[in-house]
Amino acid sequence: MSRAARLLDLLQRLRRRRTPASGPDLAAELGVSLRTLYRDIATLQAQGADIRGEPGLGYVLRPGFVLPPLMFSVEELEALALGSRWVARRSDDRSLATAAVDALAKIVAVLPAELRDQVEAATLMVGPETPHIDLIDTAAVRRAVRAERKLVIAYRGPDGAETERVVWPFAIGFFEHARVIVAWCETRAAYRHFRIDRIVRLEETGAPFPRRRAVLFREWRASQGLADAAGN
Repeated sequence: MSRAARLLDLLQRLRRRRTPASGPDLAAELGVSLRTLYRDIATLQAQGADIRGEPGLGYVLRPGFVLPPLMFSVEELEALALGSRWVARRSDDRSLATAAVDALAKIVAVLPAELRDQVEAATLMVGPETPHIDLIDTAAVRRAVRAERKLVIAYRGPDGAETERVVWPFAIGFFEHARVIVAWCETRAAYRHFRIDRIVRLEETGAPFPRRRAVLFREWRASQGLADAAGN
């Protein structure tokens, strides 16, 4: 493994840690001596990584260090390119599709020539989209999720009956044949899933959630039996 790859690996391991990692543990994971580990940490600190700690106490990477895209591996770049192309082809509106295309272009622009060729070769492709017919502005749903604001929706059930709901949307699921809002429904006093193509009207209220989105997400995962309540 080259030193550059080792430094990248060290950064990734520190990013995944929620508590300080001891020097001996990190050295063992990387397969290097403790002296080499300390030298690598000093190098990353000199390059701007906010790594806190010292020998005997452990190390933690503080948020905010931006990793240059050119340090991605080929596999990571392929994953990013495939994800961007999927969003560009199957997003719920043109603004999200444009954002995906622009994001990929920014990454490609700073890559070395050989990696740029790998991304632009398009060896991983996204198939044809199943058309979605939406009656609402789906960008409004994403805004409500990000801002943690309530929505009033008119929802048409499978039987054709229409009901009005006040919901706290905190996640959106993208599936092959449908997109689904995950929300707390005030009307039913329970977590519910709403297909976007069955929402016939939508109103942005501006009213904040009584609880944070992260809390709602953890509770919903627990209610669905998905891993543990911490969302792991």
